[in-house]
Amino acid sequence: MKIIDRLNEDRINISFEVFPPKTTAGYAKVLDTTDQIAELAPAFISVTYGAGGGTSKNTVKIASHIKNDLGVGALAHLTCASSTKAEVQQVIDELREAGIENILALRGDLQPGVSFPDSERYRYASELVTAIKSQGDFCIGAACYPEGHVETEHKADDIDYLKQKVDQGVDFLTTQMFFDNSIHYNFLYRIREKGITVPVLPGIMPVTSGSQMKRIVELSGTILPARFIAILDKFGDNPAAMQQAGIAYATDQIIDLLANGVKNIHIYSMNKPEVAKAIMTNLSEIIKG
Repeated sequence: MKIIDRLNEDRINISFEVFPPKTTAGYAKVLDTTDQIAELAPAFISVTYGAGGGTSKNTVKIASHIKNDLGVGALAHLTCASSTKAEVQQVIDELREAGIENILALRGDLQPGVSFPDSERYRYASELVTAIKSQGDFCIGAACYPEGHVETEHKADDIDYLKQKVDQGVDFLTTQMFFDNSIHYNFLYRIREKGITVPVLPGIMPVTSGSQMKRIVELSGTILPARFIAILDKFGDNPAAMQQAGIAYATDQIIDLLANGVKNIHIYSMNKPEVAKAIMTNLSEIIKG
């Protein structure tokens, strides 16, 4: 099933994300994690591509397992900055052969030692979207940044780039994580003014450790509300308490989004099925029907 078809239905859709193992030895554990998350009946499960595209083979295998063995919608990430056009083409072919209909098109992080841009790589995610669109009837997702991309100086420019990406054939968008819902609501207002009308899934990250949060801030530049900073200061050095507080904070964000008419929500569950299950338990009555 194409994700866009599900998103257009009048229902609440909660989805989760898993990332492939860096080594072959970790593959069985990730499959077990995926199986446990699938038991929560998510709208779909997305599978990341991995830094440098090094886990792309496992991305295809896990996405195929999700769709063909578990009967759950699968969204395969595909990045272009770390892979040549030929490598991108190979992955697209493998996804098609596995029956995967949904691809999240990303530029990805620039890798040290790689000359970029060059004629062997796509420079922007919009170029990757065009390439995927020419390869078959895929449902294409893309990323968006409510607080602006860290490499873009002006938010208005960032939205212009987003419009270009959507105009190339993007069916839906998923946001980078944020911790203040007002940022998301303001972002929706600004992109709708620019004529971007595709569904937007807010990306919610349940933060379960203080060190994890420090890295998130370094990479994304996300703004932390005072209420969230207080939680980090109080519980960041206590893993069990931080996990409980992080789940509660994420749940509160999701409830507010649902109460304000947002029906499609993506959760960055970080290969932690216990976190995904706890959130779904917290929402059990809210998302019924």
